[in-house]
Amino acid sequence: MGKTWFGREKKYQNAKTIIESRAEALKMQVKVHYISLVKSYTNKSQDEFTFRSNIVLSELLDKIAESYGKQFTAEVYDPAKKEMKPTFVAMVNGVLMDQLQGIKTQLKEGDNIILMSLMTGG
Repeated sequence: MGKTWFGREKKYQNAKTIIESRAEALKMQVKVHYISLVKSYTNKSQDEFTFRSNIVLSELLDKIAESYGKQFTAEVYDPAKKEMKPTFVAMVNGVLMDQLQGIKTQLKEGDNIILMSLMTGG
């Protein structure tokens, strides 16, 4: 227990607790929705990713490419060139990435990202 100070109990935190609580506060979570052909490369309709701090769209795409491998990188996003393949697009909160800052679009806590092909048919 802590000491009392002006009639109130004072609770002490150790350095580890302070560091852990600051690290929690710095975490950022985004949700990614995979539509059309992209869904066939991931075998999922959505994912949630947590990062230690704010990131740009290319960093999220790098993480997705790392998770889903060769077919995703061959068809959707090239992490070496930091670019989407011509027939695919990303949207951030419903806005096309090219209407924002492209691959350098800053992401924030709670953003919804959609990855999809430009054309779908049926």
